Amino acid sequence: MEALHIASTEETPEINFDVEKKQFSISGKSLPEDSIAFYAPVFEWLQQFVDEVQEDVEFEFFMDYYNTSSAKQLAKIFLFLEKLNEKVFVQVVWKYKKDDNDMMASGVRFSKLLNIEFELRAVE
Repeated sequence: MEALHIASTEETPEINFDVEKKQFSISGKSLPEDSIAFYAPVFEWLQQFVDEVQEDVEFEFFMDYYNTSSAKQLAKIFLFLEKLNEKVFVQVVWKYKKDDNDMMASGVRFSKLLNIEFELRAVE
């Protein structure tokens, strides 16, 4: 399966999904003008990944900021990960800067909505 890499911009996060390297991450700011269009290739990739995955995975999120429409897209990603968790073990690692209480609180909210392993990790 081909990797999905979308470089970050000032308004969009970096998406790095690489099956060979077993690296799956979304990081940065997410405030695209059209979040549905921006995240469409992510959902397309995840759908194929859910169908093909055979090994346990860890998805890492390290967001600086996201807007409301991006929050909805992140929630959809988490729903894909819940579906994936029916096949293999999935762990989500929600990283946040240790002094960023908003991102920590966001991680807590997402963790309560999900039925998958969810780790909150403060970083310097």
